[in-house]
Amino acid sequence: MGVLTGRTALVTGGGRGIGRGIAERLGRDGARVAVHYGSDESAAKRTVAAIEAAGGSAFAIGVELGRPGDAEALWEAFDRHANGLDILVNNAGIGTSSALEEIDEREYDRVFAVNVKAPHFIVRHGLDRIRDGGRVINISSGLARTAVMPDKMAYAMTKGALDVFTRDLSKVLGPRGITVNSVAPGIIDTESNAGFLRASDESWAGAAAISALGRVGTTADVADVVAFLASDAGRWVTGSWVDVTGGSLT
Repeated sequence: MGVLTGRTALVTGGGRGIGRGIAERLGRDGARVAVHYGSDESAAKRTVAAIEAAGGSAFAIGVELGRPGDAEALWEAFDRHANGLDILVNNAGIGTSSALEEIDEREYDRVFAVNVKAPHFIVRHGLDRIRDGGRVINISSGLARTAVMPDKMAYAMTKGALDVFTRDLSKVLGPRGITVNSVAPGIIDTESNAGFLRASDESWAGAAAISALGRVGTTADVADVVAFLASDAGRWVTGSWVDVTGGSLT
């Protein structure tokens, strides 16, 4: 039996990239996984199919985040499939590469609405659904602790805010035995990063050189850490920011 057998997990943005890697790993560990998607239903269904093909259990729920009422709608969709939650992974997020002098208020508000406001209210409206002894894992970014990409300033700011949310929330939920942690990936080989990673051999080599381990990260590198925090083995880790950048910040 898997270490998460009998538990239910929700992974926002679970259809692609890091979210898919996390959803599939939790499914292999025995959790029943709710795979959330914002607009790409087919990707979420492919993730569900992959989990089921490996012997796991999963279902997809679609709600666009970053809009008023999104958290309530997410939980309403979840409630149609499950009763209670053990593991919440706030992974869904959007980026922006607009420099300080280029970003407008609409773009700024949008990235904060999806990356900060949505996780906050997903937890807020999920308090009576998340079981005592559960897990909340927020996907942050190494950019919250380094200024190597100043054109991603607004995105990095959202992840810094998410880290503060993590730290304070760990105190709020600690009396219920619920752990809360941030996991901060570096450069990961995903669809969203393919444009610059695979632009040339030099682009890939440059990204690999940033890591102390000399390679580009994979979704499994992140998912394995999330799986640890979600398991009983991670019971004494809370309020922490976990560096999963492969040593890019050293």
